[in-house]
Amino acid sequence: MVQIIDYKAYKKENGEEFFSLVVQGGVEAVISRETGRTYLTAKTARVSCTFNETTCQSLIGSSLPGKIVKVEVEPYEFTIEETGEMIQRNHRHEYMSDENAIIAENVNHEMVIE
Repeated sequence: MVQIIDYKAYKKENGEEFFSLVVQGGVEAVISRETGRTYLTAKTARVSCTFNETTCQSLIGSSLPGKIVKVEVEPYEFTIEETGEMIQRNHRHEYMSDENAIIAENVNHEMVIE
């Protein structure tokens, strides 16, 4: 289950505005690489939508079935908002419905069918 926690506005090249919803997964315990101590976090992802701003605002606090998964992508540069540090990443977090997550976890992408 994920929760809608916010929304973001964007502009297309033609100036038209559109929105995405920011969803957050459940609390996870992770171990810091630097200190070795456990801390709590929650993954977030942005999901495109066709809603207007009023609808996006009204959806904050709603829950959706599904989860946020880590997806490998081509390397890209990312700025950490809190520190301004620029790092390189090769993954992103993406929302998946429960059904799609089950399929993704069970499909062997290296298997070739002839």
